[in-house]
Amino acid sequence: MIEAPYILFLGDAADPLAAKVAQGIKDWRPDFAKAQFRLPGCNADMGLPDMTMEEAAAAGIKTVVIGVANRGGHIADTWITALEAALRAGLDIASGLHNLLSDEGALVAAAQMHGRSLHDVRIPTVAYPIASGKKRRGKRVLAVGTDCSVGKMYTALAMEREMHARGLKATFRATGQTGILITGGGVPLDAVIADFMAGAVEYLTPDNEPDHWDIIEGQGSLFHASYSGVTMALIHGGQPDALILAHEPTRKHMRGLPDFPLPGLEQLRDVALTMARVVNPACYVAGVSVNTAKLPEPEAEAYLSELEAKLGLPCVDPYRQGAGRLVEALQ
Repeated sequence: MIEAPYILFLGDAADPLAAKVAQGIKDWRPDFAKAQFRLPGCNADMGLPDMTMEEAAAAGIKTVVIGVANRGGHIADTWITALEAALRAGLDIASGLHNLLSDEGALVAAAQMHGRSLHDVRIPTVAYPIASGKKRRGKRVLAVGTDCSVGKMYTALAMEREMHARGLKATFRATGQTGILITGGGVPLDAVIADFMAGAVEYLTPDNEPDHWDIIEGQGSLFHASYSGVTMALIHGGQPDALILAHEPTRKHMRGLPDFPLPGLEQLRDVALTMARVVNPACYVAGVSVNTAKLPEPEAEAYLSELEAKLGLPCVDPYRQGAGRLVEALQ
């Protein structure tokens, strides 16, 4: 078990989006997020108290959670001194990066010396099956994005919250490090061997009651040259009954790929539906989730209104406006 509360390690994050793990925990588990630690040059800020590791331990904080999701998911050499200080101060460390804490000799030695724990959440713990494509009972919805980090997880969590408020049966199914750290369980999908990725999603979303919705955390993008594979596994393993299109309107190119422009929402709709109907011919697009965080409210409302008229689908920012219309769009 990862003990709460947490101090969120922002390291030397290049921009706020690089600290999306920390942001997700702060937004969805604010009772866990008590402080933050930043190195010189950090360009992210959760608005939490800045503490040293010693101050955090004295304040009753139990675990340092690495809140940075950098390209390649690696533990930077510049972080080691601070993480060693955390272990000396009596804190555990939790990470969802590909580069495991347990592979860092200095951290392993410090944890052993000071009797602390290292938690790597991106390690598959189940022997997942190869996907069968067999139809399962229950209903499933998946957000697919024009790019990475456009709000797919926030969309799913907002929909789960709204469905529970309406007395509907729904479960958020975490498939990435942030979702797992927020909920305490799930499948670290991008760490699963490729042949078993779709099977892992089938495992995560088993037979259920006919009126129960699994709300599957989306990953990557079909149009992202680096991360399209994980999206395909979610589509084919999840067999979604409904898709939500997710988009960030100020993005000029695919994240980390300046030579690749974002696809249009119509292009995403058509390609994603084609892929989804391979395993579920009845799949449909229910609505559009737009991350308008970088737009002033009047501009955001105008953009959503124009987009809705253009696509003929409910278009909302579920974090800013609530997910009610997306939930109502599920047939």
